[in-house]
Amino acid sequence: MSFSEALLDPDVQQFIHEFDGDISALAFSGSPFPELSIQEVLQQIEGRRRIEKKLPTWFHTRGILYPPRVNLEQTSSEETARYKASLIKANSIADLTAGWGVDSYYFSKAGMVTTAFERDSALTEISRHNATVLQATQLSLHCNEGLQGIENLTFEAIYIDPSRRHDTKGKVFYLEDCEPNVPKHLDYLMQRCETLWVKTSPMLDLHVGLQSLKCVSEIHIVAVKNEVKELLWKIEHSEPKTPQIVAINLQSEYDHSLRFEFYDRSEANYASPDRYLYEPNAALLKAGVFHDIARRFNVQKLAAHTHLYTHRTLIAFPGRRFKITQQLPYSKQSMRALSALGKAHITTRNFPESVAVLRKKWKLKDGGNNFLFFTTLASGKRSVLVCEKV
Repeated sequence: MSFSEALLDPDVQQFIHEFDGDISALAFSGSPFPELSIQEVLQQIEGRRRIEKKLPTWFHTRGILYPPRVNLEQTSSEETARYKASLIKANSIADLTAGWGVDSYYFSKAGMVTTAFERDSALTEISRHNATVLQATQLSLHCNEGLQGIENLTFEAIYIDPSRRHDTKGKVFYLEDCEPNVPKHLDYLMQRCETLWVKTSPMLDLHVGLQSLKCVSEIHIVAVKNEVKELLWKIEHSEPKTPQIVAINLQSEYDHSLRFEFYDRSEANYASPDRYLYEPNAALLKAGVFHDIARRFNVQKLAAHTHLYTHRTLIAFPGRRFKITQQLPYSKQSMRALSALGKAHITTRNFPESVAVLRKKWKLKDGGNNFLFFTTLASGKRSVLVCEKV
């Protein structure tokens, strides 16, 4: 067994759950339990603290065991794992890169018979124990390399999250550099399932991903609180006419998924700033469907390469909404007046100077109730929009 049974002792569990002191002081004082090393105790306390917001179910459950920090950093959050499980419509699924087992757990809880593979034996044992504690009865975990594990098996769906840590290249983003190399093994994978789901880095360019993967029918851009966390690629046996792109921003006021055709052929109307300003959320910005946003929500774009929108009335919108209080030309005279604010939130869109340069140049600290958007209008003029958040 890769973990000490003593970690499951009720007194030890109580200590792990109730300890709120200084970790450094505890490290120097030594283990309060003779059968456990201080390193074992610290790993559990630190691990639990790290996942409090990311994985509240694990955080609040007694008897959960925590792996080393690197495994916790690589795991999905509950929010994104639950979203993935809601997308996949299958009776059986194989998770080829189970890790700490969060995605596998939610696949099983969604009613899928889940077969998960993890090549790290210690991590497999911990995940298997946690699955029992969490009563994931439809989940079975196997210590094996995923591609080998499915050699003689078939499933309705296969899910894979290739590691983005390369032995020689360090952190990587291209699918061909990840482990396993999904493009290289794509035919092998598709022979063993009806639908393949691939999770990739949010940094992967969508066009590059489409070139690497065949028969992509959907790309899901998953953001949480306006930060893109992952891309999900749905691959089927037949090539679709046009891939669908789905953008969602979880834990936000507007958390509905929005579906577009990947190749956006619509045209936007351009206009000068009106009463309200709209900034698309991070998932939509990653999707790149800038003209389609204007058409879908009946708003006007400020310029071809300025991904901000305006409208006379206040509407529901997937992103931040602002009331424009002033529109000023970007000039020394305007900025002298704005410098008197002392502090403001600054955003740049299609503007030659960075936020850091603008702060230093005009002596504006971050904060306050004013939002300044430095941008370029359709006329080519650089402008500063002074806004209040709605």
